[in-house]
Amino acid sequence: MEVTSWIPKGTYVFWGDDDNLIWLARAKLKGLPKAIRRLYEDFCIIKEHGKVYGCPKNFNAMTVPWYLNESRRPNVGCDKSYRFFALRDINVGEELTVDYRTYNEFV
Repeated sequence: MEVTSWIPKGTYVFWGDDDNLIWLARAKLKGLPKAIRRLYEDFCIIKEHGKVYGCPKNFNAMTVPWYLNESRRPNVGCDKSYRFFALRDINVGEELTVDYRTYNEFV
């Protein structure tokens, strides 16, 4: 039997990677060093018109989903709990991409 896809449509791509996000008011970032604020700008989910940031509990322990590249024609989607799933069958060797606009207000 020949394998035609390695991730079937609808499959949660990062099974078991479902740590709760830490939600932080942007105002709390004031006074932090610029390099640390940049981590929040680059990696957090931004909601409520830029007033709230969703981030991992530890930037040093960020998992693969935090590094997905952006595409306007993604093969991975995000549900309301910020879990990523295959939007279509994904072939072996294909880059995993997501449309940041589907879960992040400021892209």
